[in-house]
Amino acid sequence: MEIEEPEPPPPRQPKEPPKIRRLHDSVVNRIAAGEVIQRPVSAVKELVENSLDARSTAINVAVKDGGLKLIQVSDDGHGIRYEDLPILCERHTTSKLSTFEDLQSIQSMGFRGEALASMTYVAHVTVTTITEGQLHGYRVSYRDGVMEHEPKACAAVKGTQIMVENLFYNMVARRKTLQNSADDYSKIVDLLSRFAIHHIGLSFSCRKHGAARADVHRVATSSRLDAIKSVYGVSVAHNLLKVEARDDDPSSSIFEMNGFISNSSYSAKKTTMVLFINDRIVECTALKRAMEVVYAATLPKASKPFIYMAITLPPEHVDVNVHPTKREVSLLSQEVIIGKIQSVVESKLRNSNEARTFQEQTVEPSASCPIIASPMVTSKDRHYNPSSSRPKSQKVPVQKMVRTDSLDPAGRLHAYLQAKPLTNLENSNSLTAVRSSIRQRRNPKETADLSSIQELVDEIDSKCHSGLLDIVRHCTYVGMADDVYALLQHNTNLYLANVVNLSKELMYQQVLRRFAHFNGIKLSDPAPLPELITLALKEEDLDPECSENDDLKKKIAELNTNLLKQKAELLDEYFCVHVDEDSNLCWLPVILDQYTPDMDRLPEFVLCLGNDVDWEDEKNCLQGISAALGNFYAMHTPLLPNPSGDGLQFYKRSKHLSASDDGGNDNKTEDEIDHELLSEAQMAWSQREWSIQHVLFPSLRLFLKPPASMAANGTFVQVASLEKLYKIFERC
Repeated sequence: MEIEEPEPPPPRQPKEPPKIRRLHDSVVNRIAAGEVIQRPVSAVKELVENSLDARSTAINVAVKDGGLKLIQVSDDGHGIRYEDLPILCERHTTSKLSTFEDLQSIQSMGFRGEALASMTYVAHVTVTTITEGQLHGYRVSYRDGVMEHEPKACAAVKGTQIMVENLFYNMVARRKTLQNSADDYSKIVDLLSRFAIHHIGLSFSCRKHGAARADVHRVATSSRLDAIKSVYGVSVAHNLLKVEARDDDPSSSIFEMNGFISNSSYSAKKTTMVLFINDRIVECTALKRAMEVVYAATLPKASKPFIYMAITLPPEHVDVNVHPTKREVSLLSQEVIIGKIQSVVESKLRNSNEARTFQEQTVEPSASCPIIASPMVTSKDRHYNPSSSRPKSQKVPVQKMVRTDSLDPAGRLHAYLQAKPLTNLENSNSLTAVRSSIRQRRNPKETADLSSIQELVDEIDSKCHSGLLDIVRHCTYVGMADDVYALLQHNTNLYLANVVNLSKELMYQQVLRRFAHFNGIKLSDPAPLPELITLALKEEDLDPECSENDDLKKKIAELNTNLLKQKAELLDEYFCVHVDEDSNLCWLPVILDQYTPDMDRLPEFVLCLGNDVDWEDEKNCLQGISAALGNFYAMHTPLLPNPSGDGLQFYKRSKHLSASDDGGNDNKTEDEIDHELLSEAQMAWSQREWSIQHVLFPSLRLFLKPPASMAANGTFVQVASLEKLYKIFERC
């Protein structure tokens, strides 16, 4: 039986590439309009900025249905000339500039000539205007960038009134997404509020169409604080601090900043940041994030601040043409400017936190939450809201009162010690160099690309001790008790916590969670692996001066170097430990953002990678590398002895005095301090203590899942209990 072979399919005819067509102008203009006018608040912003450019002294806004039905902006500016009305709403017609070079020194809010044109392509626009000296005004309607009729004479008051009706009438999808009129109106009110507190010499009002009462109403004033009080309320204005910064150094940055920031008594659900750069309302994500980091570290309870800033720079240092809606600008030396502003704000907050005022608040205690009482407040100062429907809890005994807050930096041990002037260390380690994203949680599920990593992360979760987790999450850092142990308060108990063990476990867990997603620290001078390993082997010798085993050490260093070069791709890809072709260590991972390990322990780390890691088994290999990194990055005590207390003897050296020096006959010795070595030690120990308080413990609260073994190995030791102390005092 013969089987017929199927016929091959006919060859596919190659398709011609699609033809490129020139879009019609109406299509182009409508697409551009949708980008410039994204929602009603965008139109209001453009119209208000036009009014500001017209040198108005009063700007009034009326809105209907969130701006979809009607937006009406009236001002008392210089008006629009009759001769300019025919081209008023054409694209790229403007009175603000004539050449591209004019952008280098632009000071007006608008400059592209797109806003009014864009509105006419997505709405019906009517303009009524009168210029100084005219007997009457003119009214004209526009559609698709052109006049619908000749300007008609009409009665008018000084200035210009622009009505935008039926916004997005021809963009069905856009209109459907903007049906929540209340949301859009609140955005418009927020925008006008921001303009009102910056341009204090102008009057502003914003109301719903037909409403008798304005939601924003501020008359011209000479005081910025009065403007904020009028717009945002007395409670905001009373909790503000004036802040100023400037720099006149052409080599770094030239700017001037004036503003107000909220103090520790201010509390809100979200951050409010009002930013003007050269009188232009903009957003700057980097500056906002920097401010939030400052508040989170300095005033945790007020970490959602109110911030108003007005920054002035030379016009040529600002690129305003980087965003379709001019919402963002690009600054010359932006990082330098942000860093200097951040330092000024940090200093202001720290100084204000030294003298805090406590106001009476209504407290509603619950059975599950003990009263948190400040030692500054007496029992007479605490009162309850009589209108509350909740039953009053029984009075909490004094021996169970918690007198500190885990998020409040005030009242810690160092606050009761003698104040020292700020050192270069504290200045250099200001929040410009502190963990910018230490509070960003990472999801282990997203970073666990390998099953072995997922298993190790699951082991951490399964071995987590719930009691210790609660202590770590809600403890208050009191201070360092000695070189290794820190004092912590949790509820009514006082604990000693082994900082080295805690930091080692935290680093290990963070390595697993950040697996294959590390940022890097580039070493300024690449470190040769053979030299590092040889140095580590010499440190392990009881007699480092002995040269009998030099050949053996050299052989071990060579073998380990070759091994690490073979594993260089794995180390680089998964752990950001980069070894180049010349056997130099060039990069190390960032485990805690803005934290750098003690480089004196780098030789030990490299030797550990070569000797202690099981490179044959995947899970054991990854666990061994993570443990080595955890040990390297842990906050060990510095190699130099602590210069405080008995450790100072280490830095003294004997100096021989001749008989002629002291007038006697016998030679004598006098102790002389090695100030250079002492200064290095003080810097190292101060750096460590600062890192423990400002980097380690905030990270522990966020990331650490303490294993059950820490409950028995001396990592946590309870040293006092308030209830037991009261029992002892009662017997006395």
